[in-house]
Amino acid sequence: MTPMASSRLAHVVAALLLTSCALLCADASVHDYTGERFVGSGNAFVLYGGSEGVYATSKAGAFIRFEKVAFRRTPESAAAAEDDGNRTATVTAVIFEAGHRDAVGGTDVSGERALCCTPRMAKLGVCTEGAVMYRAWNATGWPKVLAASFLPGGLEAAFPDETVAVSRTGMYTLLFVHCDASLAGGQVAAAGKTIWKNSRGYLPGRMAPLVPFYGVMSLAFAALAAYWFAQYARFWREVVPLQSCATLVIALGMVETATWYLDLAEFNESGVRPRGATFWAATCGALRGAVARVLVLAVAMGHGVVRPALAGLKSARVAFLGAAFFAAAEALEVCENVGTVSDHSPSPARRLFLVLPAAALNTVFVYWIFSSLSKTLNKLKARQMTAKLEMYRRLNNALIIAVAVSLGWITFEIHFKSTEEYSERWRAAWVIPAVWQLISFSLLCAICLIWSPSQGSTRYAYSSSSEGEDVERDLEDTRPLIRPGPLSYVDTWAISVSQDATKIILRTDSGVYAKAAGDGGKRV
Repeated sequence: MTPMASSRLAHVVAALLLTSCALLCADASVHDYTGERFVGSGNAFVLYGGSEGVYATSKAGAFIRFEKVAFRRTPESAAAAEDDGNRTATVTAVIFEAGHRDAVGGTDVSGERALCCTPRMAKLGVCTEGAVMYRAWNATGWPKVLAASFLPGGLEAAFPDETVAVSRTGMYTLLFVHCDASLAGGQVAAAGKTIWKNSRGYLPGRMAPLVPFYGVMSLAFAALAAYWFAQYARFWREVVPLQSCATLVIALGMVETATWYLDLAEFNESGVRPRGATFWAATCGALRGAVARVLVLAVAMGHGVVRPALAGLKSARVAFLGAAFFAAAEALEVCENVGTVSDHSPSPARRLFLVLPAAALNTVFVYWIFSSLSKTLNKLKARQMTAKLEMYRRLNNALIIAVAVSLGWITFEIHFKSTEEYSERWRAAWVIPAVWQLISFSLLCAICLIWSPSQGSTRYAYSSSSEGEDVERDLEDTRPLIRPGPLSYVDTWAISVSQDATKIILRTDSGVYAKAAGDGGKRV
């Protein structure tokens, strides 16, 4: 097998794995094949059996166990096999590690890739015509190959209930392959399941590090909530509506991280992923993201600080954008997580279809937030509201840092996924979602520090009497030029100015009062 042919074959195997992931709908590390069917791939027919990172140690055994795995063909396909003289049809199960992917399949003399042995290759004596091609990788005994055959006239081929021990840590893939044209066109239905377990539990290797991570994140959210609620209780009379919205974001974050931790811990312990917990964790994450973006946008517009409320049409637009983002994020999170047990991502086309709406709406949020923030900063400068201006500058700096880090991490994620075609860096893949959680949590902490309830919280709230005045005074100076004395009720009065224009004279029935005409340049 030439290096070029091996590379082409490896690319085809990887493409097959990625595109066939969408066909698998299992609800645990127990991969259930009931109702699954083969799809054509080159000169072979393949059913994707699963792919997981497996941690293996000498102390704790890791394995892939076959339980009642069987395939049933239709009577018509059995009769067709009889007519073609092919009295025995075989389904082969191949288990291989990502680093040994070149050991599965081969190429003929024309350079065409193939999983099944072609007549031309059989004449060269390198394989048996109609059989799956593979070769042993050194002396390890991998890839592991099991076979189940349809006997003449038989309708079912069953694999023995066998356990394949895994002694080396790696990304393992299971493929069911047959080379019989009489079984094409959905003529074979699968049944049974395989159970995958590594030395750390049932959780697939790529997800395993997320259990302690979400445990730590739950504690971090609990610490932030303790600080926030302590301030909230201490200065509850000073709390403004925007701070109540921040409380909702913190509460959703606590529920989200705690639910993710319980979901993955239960999956790791029992081997069955609780769909309900996964759904609620994904929903809380999508809702938290939507509420947080709407809150930041409202603050950037000056809601409750520079203006009493958003205008009706603008408020409706903000609400619509938040609802649309929640729907897009919910669809993405549910599709990627609910029922997902394989360490391979969904098909690129399907994931792109879900990612693009969420990314587009997120871009709209970012643009609207910064454009609104710029207008609010200019307004605060013009009104010389120094305290509010400083607060908004700190918020602007925090958002700029968060966006810059996010753009950098997006670039890294694209590079990581585009260069990790065969999932060989699966042990580091958990860092991708973990850093997104850290970015959002850090921004939330910054906002909570800037906007935390305090004794002067109400100074930052909107007040109609502070329009055009410095926020350090917040209340307009309404002191009168002439302070009233103990005057009795009068029926008539008159005001005049002295001849030298230095005094203002007030004449009433009870007496005459004089006041210097100048008082700091203020007019009566």
